[in-house]
Amino acid sequence: MGNEPVKVLLDTHVWIWAAEGSKALGVKSRRLLTNRDTQRYVSPVSTLEIARLVARREILLACPLSEWVSRSMALLKLQTLELDHATAMDAYALPGDFHADPADRQLVATARVHGLRLLTADARILAYRQVHSLPAGN
Repeated sequence: MGNEPVKVLLDTHVWIWAAEGSKALGVKSRRLLTNRDTQRYVSPVSTLEIARLVARREILLACPLSEWVSRSMALLKLQTLELDHATAMDAYALPGDFHADPADRQLVATARVHGLRLLTADARILAYRQVHSLPAGN
């Protein structure tokens, strides 16, 4: 029996960092994302967050959002993990104390429901023991 591949869900900022080659993404995280055995996922919730940032001019992409999404998904070999009912319900049934940000709740629930590790630099998510997370800055 061989090793199971690592399955990671990228937090929104990690997706942007990885696609844009940001130095904020740590060496271990970069290695994980370039390992051919790693299964990499993103949520449409992250696309929604990026669209909001673009609309508010808080980030500027070098190309239209639709093109950026398709290019970055191909470059990083990302798979879309569609929003489902179980995940939507879990987002507001998270055990313990977790903050109110709806996107973070949805990403945490997605990782929990699908048995993924959430790659993030968000200290609140990293401190939340009810989800398997990995620090993106490492």
